[in-house]
Amino acid sequence: MSEVPQGVALPTPTRRPPRPTATMTMTRDGPNGIEVLLGLRAPTMAAFPSYWAFPGGGVSRVDTAAIEQLDGLQGPQAKTIACILREMSEELGLAPTPQGLVAIDPEVRAQIISDKTRYLPLALDGHVPHDRSGIKILCHRITPPFGPVQFDNAFLHYHAGDAATMPIIDLEPQTEFTELMWDSPLNILARWARHEIKVAPPVVTLLMEIERVLVRVGRNMDDAAKDIADRLPGRRSILFAHGVEVVPVKTATLPPADHTNAYLLGDPEGDFILIDAAAHLREGMEDLATAVERHKGHLVALLFTHSHGDHIGDIGLLREAFDVPIWGSEYTSKTVACDRILNDGEMLHLGDTAWEVLITPGHHPGHICLLGEAGLIAGDMVAGIGTILIPPHTGDMQVYIEQLERLKQRQPHLLFPSHGPVIAQPTKVFNRYINHRQARHQRVLEAVIGTLSLADISVLAYADTPDAHPGLAEDQTLSHLMVHERNGDVVQTANGWMRS
Repeated sequence: MSEVPQGVALPTPTRRPPRPTATMTMTRDGPNGIEVLLGLRAPTMAAFPSYWAFPGGGVSRVDTAAIEQLDGLQGPQAKTIACILREMSEELGLAPTPQGLVAIDPEVRAQIISDKTRYLPLALDGHVPHDRSGIKILCHRITPPFGPVQFDNAFLHYHAGDAATMPIIDLEPQTEFTELMWDSPLNILARWARHEIKVAPPVVTLLMEIERVLVRVGRNMDDAAKDIADRLPGRRSILFAHGVEVVPVKTATLPPADHTNAYLLGDPEGDFILIDAAAHLREGMEDLATAVERHKGHLVALLFTHSHGDHIGDIGLLREAFDVPIWGSEYTSKTVACDRILNDGEMLHLGDTAWEVLITPGHHPGHICLLGEAGLIAGDMVAGIGTILIPPHTGDMQVYIEQLERLKQRQPHLLFPSHGPVIAQPTKVFNRYINHRQARHQRVLEAVIGTLSLADISVLAYADTPDAHPGLAEDQTLSHLMVHERNGDVVQTANGWMRS
């Protein structure tokens, strides 16, 4: 994703207030200590597919009506508690009572799954218990500004007691989770750190907090929950994977994105680097400095994936703030004075982590990706939101597609893009990008009928995408035409483009 092409005016992204959501951190006393319940999200889910996460969902009109009609659901957090009661009945088939958790009748649960508005009348008729006495608010967190939509999530807690008294949780017929797991926070975090499982970033940091507090309070979960709830919220790390922390920085990038992901990459307690420190504003500089100060390791360098303006911050301020060498590719060194030139295939050893340098031109000359066990620092090869532009004169559409194929063959665990959230299904995303670009490449060639202007060709080539911005469509059409021209398929004349 690069700066908007010259002469193309795009609307400034606007942010609506965060949408309210609620998730349930359910714990129990297992045979070896406190255990937490996580569900494996189905690979078809839009957000965090194939990730382990807490049950929960968005606050709806049903929950608003519930607090008006159900006894005991009053107070400032009533709506989020109503939401989680409904979500528990749907996703887990469980409901809290004064005597503990009970399983909901399968037929009643099926009605709620088929139509969530059925929850309230069923609860009013006594078919779904709704005791809130054991549910506590742990904290609220607003999701990072990766995209135009953010969520204000309430993390609630319920301690289910002895594992032996737990009712059986039946995943049928809901479709959000494909598997459930009870395990200790420490074991879950250890498996996550070894990249054996994928765990949603807010779940990771909350599990870390739970484990730290359990140690301090003698492993009593009720005391731990109270301790967490009583403390003022602070800035928390956003951990996309073990050794991969992201710091969103506000930038002038291609909408709908309005932030660039800076990364703290390396050993959580050893050497690490700061990637794409794109801050030009005071707020962004403060966010980067806070993240570096919070890190337990040693910052050894700044690295830039490429030299587009939404990736390189104020170099003078960055050198003053961090006083470390700058690393980049040979091409990036033409724009930024780099203290170390990185080459394709080179290995970066950052404490107990190792990252291979991959020079991946196409979007921009000298573009760098970094590949490690955790996944791929993907820069602008892919995006978690929006699209990737291939500038006609500094990019190369054919090379870009070739580099996507190369990256796909390396089968990274995760993709960490410069814009948007972590990407959980790399092969699927690479295939979608490659197929889309190849299909567009063919459509551009087929659109060259007779002698046509660039604008006319773009209209024909993007006929299947009526919402595409005309200026961006022309820009990308030109990138395709330049490859076709190089391959001898089209030629540009004084009157326009035509077949060779």
